[in-house]
Amino acid sequence: MAATIAIVGALDTKGEEFRFIKTEIERRGHRTLVVDTGAVGDPLFLPDIARDRVALAAGTTVEALKTRNDRGEAISAMAGGVAVVIRELHDQGKIDGIVGMGGSAGTAVGTSAMRALPVGFPKVMVSTVASGDIAPYVGTKDIVMIPSVVDVAGINRISRQIFARAAGAVCGMVETKVPPGEDKPLITASMFGNTTKAVDQARAIMERAGYELLVFHSTGTGGRTMEGLIADGLITGVLDITTTEWADELAGGVLSAGSSRLDAAGAAGIPQVVVPGCLDMVNFWAPETVPEKYRDRKLYRWNPNITLMRTTVEENAQLGRILAQKANAARGPVSFFLPLKGVSILDSPGNEFWWPEADRALFDAIKAHVRPDIAVVEMDCNINDPAFAEAVAGKLLENLKGKA
Repeated sequence: MAATIAIVGALDTKGEEFRFIKTEIERRGHRTLVVDTGAVGDPLFLPDIARDRVALAAGTTVEALKTRNDRGEAISAMAGGVAVVIRELHDQGKIDGIVGMGGSAGTAVGTSAMRALPVGFPKVMVSTVASGDIAPYVGTKDIVMIPSVVDVAGINRISRQIFARAAGAVCGMVETKVPPGEDKPLITASMFGNTTKAVDQARAIMERAGYELLVFHSTGTGGRTMEGLIADGLITGVLDITTTEWADELAGGVLSAGSSRLDAAGAAGIPQVVVPGCLDMVNFWAPETVPEKYRDRKLYRWNPNITLMRTTVEENAQLGRILAQKANAARGPVSFFLPLKGVSILDSPGNEFWWPEADRALFDAIKAHVRPDIAVVEMDCNINDPAFAEAVAGKLLENLKGKA
């Protein structure tokens, strides 16, 4: 069955190249839907969706962008607009795959559209920067990046092969049927080395109850990926046992997941259990990378590449308020579980980060600022004790049954 593949790019600078991709896709029996993201010259062939619609989705017009003559602003606007347009096309069932090509600017625009699409949707980007650091372009999505080898400028002996293979790749992806499996409802859990025992115990409980648990390391990328899957509607419930990325966001550590961490589950209205796991620590790389202002703080070398910094009473009070505010915005059932004997392995009696006053500031702030209808359960144990994992998993199962 013929599929419809979106082709995204600036037709004022890459007309010949995009026409080649279009021809190759259609030669394989599929339809194309060309979206023009150019904002300077006239398109070199007529698109299916004009740049005016893309600019309008970004809250501007092509004429306004031309008048201001700011290339950076134009690229940013078209990147934002095309993400909106492509997501609308996907939600309306009008596209089955997407392909783009370009240099750094074209890659920024094309991958912006691709990042707006759910995991599993076919995405192919031919790029001059595909052999470098592509993390900002790929983000947390499954974008296939193909190095263009030569500049994306015309059709020649090298580019003809690259472009044809890219067309074949996206066609192969849309033609491939994912085999069925015994899919179970998905639960996500956040984990760190310091909370592995807790998550492993909770995972066993959830799996015995008929759920599949996806575990994400709270390394910034892990938290963002988890939030993305929740936002895409793939997740049934959340065991957010390790919210440590907020400590890095607050104090400038290297593993922040950004200020939107803890937003997706609340917005989706799905059950979530939140634990202030590993909020006793901020992450830096090797000891020499710790900022000068923190050199007199309590530091612990977790491994040769990771240095942990103990959070203070004041920082914990701020973190407690932040977690409460995030929970207050939730549209679905949310519960807090607080382990009174420490939020990590290091934060346990006799260990390096044990600081009851700091933990108490965290717990008190959560209780003081959370909505009255949100349950806050305090347990006289460490986060990694079996009783804590059983209680956390049990509460999520209870809320999942209530939502069924």
